[in-house]
Amino acid sequence: MESRNRKSGFFDNALFQIRNKVKIKKNNTVVLGSGVRVRKCNISIKGSGNTLTFEDGANLKGVQLEIDGINCALTIGKNCVIGEGCYLSARESNTSLTIGNDCMFSRNVKVMTSDGHDILSSGARINPAKNINIGNHVWLADGVIVLKGSNIGDGSIIGINAVVTRDVPAHSIAAGNPAKTIKSDVHWDEKLTYSS
Repeated sequence: MESRNRKSGFFDNALFQIRNKVKIKKNNTVVLGSGVRVRKCNISIKGSGNTLTFEDGANLKGVQLEIDGINCALTIGKNCVIGEGCYLSARESNTSLTIGNDCMFSRNVKVMTSDGHDILSSGARINPAKNINIGNHVWLADGVIVLKGSNIGDGSIIGINAVVTRDVPAHSIAAGNPAKTIKSDVHWDEKLTYSS
């Protein structure tokens, strides 16, 4: 394992190894930004040339992160909060899973660039892996699933147990299975306002 730390030192890297279950094959890279909090996570990187990046202030607890392939990348943006039971997976070859800055993932969210197994028709594979891009300031509610090839625009909200199979425009709410845009021109805030 090659580990490159930006603005963090040996102590941060040691804590990363101690606080998490980490299995990383050689010729792969983990990048830790400053102020990153990763606790009780299961991190597995197989293959080679893969990169797992935690940008400054990323905060994860009880998350399973998997990269399995060649030249894949999983990037978690600045100040993201990712809740327990989430599963983030970038698989196959030259595949990326990119999460923008200031995102909030609730519990049990799954984001996967691959189906995990080949599906064949007339001897040819019909289900290759595809990139996933999640914009800045996106909120994924409990139990959301984001499948390969999906892109979620900045400022969007995905409702509880929705299954995202296609693009979601910026500043939209999407819900259902498969997820459909149900409201546009929305904004959200982490703060909960109580009304009297």
